[in-house]
Amino acid sequence: MRKTTEGKCSFCGETFSEKTIKGHLNNCKVKNEEYTMADTDKSEKYFCLLAQGYESPEYWIYIDIPASSTFQELDDFLRDIWLECCGHLSLFEINGETFSSSPDREFRDKNMNIKLKNIFETGMQFKYEYDFGSTTTLKLKVVSEFRGSERNKKGKKVRLLARNNQPDIKCSHCGKPATNVCCQCIYDDNGWVCDNCADKHKCGEDMLLPVVNSPRVGICAYNGGSYDE
Repeated sequence: MRKTTEGKCSFCGETFSEKTIKGHLNNCKVKNEEYTMADTDKSEKYFCLLAQGYESPEYWIYIDIPASSTFQELDDFLRDIWLECCGHLSLFEINGETFSSSPDREFRDKNMNIKLKNIFETGMQFKYEYDFGSTTTLKLKVVSEFRGSERNKKGKKVRLLARNNQPDIKCSHCGKPATNVCCQCIYDDNGWVCDNCADKHKCGEDMLLPVVNSPRVGICAYNGGSYDE
């Protein structure tokens, strides 16, 4: 039902398969020209990360983030692009340790003010959860580390390198591209509808949410992130 194997490079705008986008990012001329223009005296260390939906890997992004950033800043970005709907709690789980937006001393949680450079290393894989009721789980990997120009302190620290194209989801009634999904039957093949067929859905139009490019599509009250505007 949701099939996509392609995504777009944020630098050159070209489309590549999920299997080749990583190699492209390493060799993208537009990206490399921008990154090699860095003043070596003002360069800093970055991590390149891959994030995917844990149960819906067709949703994926490549990002870079300064090594001096905190888990809180990474959490803010993930919420901003993919997740934020009602201010739910979240956590990162790495090698048996939990970095939480609301640490619980009983469970020895750590807060999110810890810098990534103190924890991350290339090849590391870890998990992220947003909302402990209607949970959206992500899997992340530290793909690489590199040095680049120091980013504007007033700008966004995290940079989107590439993102999957919107998965092809069909209306269960007419087969046209779905534009809405029912939050009551999100995992039912009959829960996806286009605008013309919305009034035919058994749960009523009040239960419908917009189809957005996110692993949280159709969950809780999520209707898209700031990158979808």
